Amino acid sequence: MIPVTTFAGRTVAVFGLGGSGLASAQALIAGGASLIAFDDDERSLAKAAAAGIPVADLRKADWSNIAALVLAPGVPLTHPEPHWSVQAAYRAGVEIIGDIELFCRERRQVAPGSAFVAITGTNGKSTTTALVAHLAASAGLDAQLGGNIGTAILSLAPPRQGRIHVIECSSYQIDLAPTLDPSVGILINLSEDHLDRHGTMEHYAAVKERLVTGVPRQGTAIVGVDDEWCKEIAGRIELTGKRVVRISVRRRLTDGLYVDRQRIMRGNVAIADISGIGSLRGSHNAQNAACATAAALALGIEPATIQVGLRSFPGLTHRMEEVGRRGHVLFVNDSKATNADSAAQALACFNDIFWIAGGKSKTGGIESLRKFFPRIRKAYLIGEAANEFAATLGDAVPHEIDGTLDKALLAAARDAEAAVSPEPVVLLSPACASFDQYRNFEVRGDAFRDLVRALPGLTTANP
Repeated sequence: MIPVTTFAGRTVAVFGLGGSGLASAQALIAGGASLIAFDDDERSLAKAAAAGIPVADLRKADWSNIAALVLAPGVPLTHPEPHWSVQAAYRAGVEIIGDIELFCRERRQVAPGSAFVAITGTNGKSTTTALVAHLAASAGLDAQLGGNIGTAILSLAPPRQGRIHVIECSSYQIDLAPTLDPSVGILINLSEDHLDRHGTMEHYAAVKERLVTGVPRQGTAIVGVDDEWCKEIAGRIELTGKRVVRISVRRRLTDGLYVDRQRIMRGNVAIADISGIGSLRGSHNAQNAACATAAALALGIEPATIQVGLRSFPGLTHRMEEVGRRGHVLFVNDSKATNADSAAQALACFNDIFWIAGGKSKTGGIESLRKFFPRIRKAYLIGEAANEFAATLGDAVPHEIDGTLDKALLAAARDAEAAVSPEPVVLLSPACASFDQYRNFEVRGDAFRDLVRALPGLTTANP
C-alpha cells in the first residue's frame, strides 16, 4: 500500500467503493486523513464498513469541512451529467480528484525523482503497459504494475528511488488527475470511444492529451503519430520545448521509432525485431511494442536487453489470447476488443475468420470494419447489437444470430472444423462493450475460454 500523507489531519470524502475506491480510502486512512466514504450500492457500503472504513451518507455531510472529494473513475464527472456527489462538491468549492492524483502528490512529496511511466490511448493501453513493466523487470528493475490494468495504483509499493511505477491510465482517471506528471508519458493512439462519458471527440482527445503534456521538461513524451489527433498533439508538445519521441508503424520517421518489416527502427538502426513473437502479432501490437521499446530506452535499458524482454513477453489474457486448437482450428479470445477499432486490429491478423461479435454497441457500430469483411467466412452475433450488426453485414458476410456466447461458439466451432483451409480461426472479438450480458470484458473472456476448454479434443495453442 502507498500511505497518502498529503491529506494528513484533514477530512476527505471518498465516493465509489469498488477496488480503487477501497484502496484510496485505506491509503488515506494510513496516511492520517479523516474519512467520509459512501457509495450508492448498499453492498459496497457493507464491504467497506466490514473493512473498517468509516461510511456515512455524503448527501447529509457538512461539505464546508471537506478538503477533497476522491471520486471513483467510473462515476460520471461531466457527462451525461455530473453525479450528485460531484454537484455537491462543486457547490461547496471542493476539489474533485482520483487515485492517480493522490499517487502523483505523494510521489512528488516522498520520491520526486522516482521513475513513473504512464500509458494511455484508445487501444493498446493494457498490452503496452504490461510490456513496459515486463521489459523493466527483465532488465532486473523493480517494476510496479497497476492502474486501469487491474491493480489499484495505491495498492502498489510506495515510490522510492530505483523503483518504477508503470501505470495504465484511462480517460476517466486522467480526468481526475489535474497534476498528472509522469517522467515518461505514452499516448499510443486516439479514435472515437467513451463519448457517452466525454460528450465529444474533442473533449475526449483533450483529456487524453493531458497525460503527455504533463511530462516535465526532463522527461519523455512518447506519442504514436499514425492518427491525426495524436500527430497534432505531438506537434503541440514539441513547441513547448519538451522531448517528444514519435512512433509510427506506417512510415519512416527521422525523429522517433518506426516499424519496418517487423523491426523497430531508429533511423537506420534496428533496435529490436518482433518477427515470430506470437504475443505481439499484428500491426497494432507492433505499435504497442514500439511504444514500449521507446519507454524502455528512456528508462536506460539497453537494446539487447529489450530484445530479450520482447521475446519472453507472454501477452495478455483477453487480448489476442490463443486459447487452444482443435484439429486445424485456432480459438482466439479477444474479448478486450470493446470497440470497432480494437476489433479491426484482430481481424487484420487472420484471413479465414469465424467471427463471434456483439454485445452493447458503441457509436458507429461495425461500419468501419467493412474492409475486413472479405476475411470473415461467417459471423455469429450475440447480445443487444446482434440485429444492428446483421443489418451492417447484410449480404456481404454470411451470418447468424445466436444471441448467447455458448450457442455462438458451438456454431462457429462446427463450421470452422468443416472448413478446408490451413488455419481457420474462431475469433471472439466483439467490437462491443459487455455490459448487456456480462459484468465486464474479463468475465466475457473467461466465459469464452471456459467454453473452448470444454470442447473435446482441444490442445494448447502454440505460443
